[in-house]
Amino acid sequence: MNLFHAQLCSLFKSKKIIKIISGLNNTNINQIIRITKSAELSGASYIDIIANPKIVSIIKSITFLPICVSSIDPLQLYNCVLAGADLVEIGNFDSLYEKNLNFSSIQVIQLAQYTRLLIRNRDIAVTIPNKLSLHDQINLAKDLERLNINIIQTEGFFSKNNIISPINMINDQIIYSTTKSSEALASTYIISKYINLPVIAASGIDYISSSVAIFYGASGIGISSSVKYKKTIYDMTYYIDQILYSIYIQNNSNSNISYTILRKQIYDFILIYGLNNIYCNM
Repeated sequence: MNLFHAQLCSLFKSKKIIKIISGLNNTNINQIIRITKSAELSGASYIDIIANPKIVSIIKSITFLPICVSSIDPLQLYNCVLAGADLVEIGNFDSLYEKNLNFSSIQVIQLAQYTRLLIRNRDIAVTIPNKLSLHDQINLAKDLERLNINIIQTEGFFSKNNIISPINMINDQIIYSTTKSSEALASTYIISKYINLPVIAASGIDYISSSVAIFYGASGIGISSSVKYKKTIYDMTYYIDQILYSIYIQNNSNSNISYTILRKQIYDFILIYGLNNIYCNM
């Protein structure tokens, strides 16, 4: 593992990374500040905000936390580094998905190459598009590792079609939590076996599935809406504290309880999408 940011490198190695995402299209500076201060109070690792140089400058002036910005525009990322961003991420594909547009592996690689040419002394993370087959996700992650990308992030998509069990998921929080995060966790589990880069699991991760993500090979997690929509700084801080405790227990326990909770959901997901044949195709 080779990261420019020494503090984050240490946390990634110990699998203690918690990234708090304020909303990658969120320009509400008051909300971003509340989220940032909650992340500080809880001891989160770093924050991920909109790739806007003016907002980066403001947040940089009020926090000691490392700041990450996410975009699919390399020049935008570069300008944010000039404004004080500590690391950047090629991601924020949601706006494209909403327009039924998808990113190919080649497009992601081209973005990564251009971004690395512009930004040589900062860590670069790349989100692996969940629209790709898992086989293509693995190959893309390998290619990105060869391009000296520092961090890989997985994502997922949750809808009613993702529901595997007929159990009323609203009334069963564990089933609901693990199912909505199953895509991101399945990608994390497989990709982490093929690369030596740290992997962040994001999309649908909450305080229940966070420890499972670590068990399945993630070096950290990304949390967004679970924190963003809390009403007060106290509520945000309390929720992040729950996640920190969950990860602490996982990192300091030999128990397989977390694996047992999610095993059926991940196994069913892999079978449904035919991912059990992934090793045969490598």
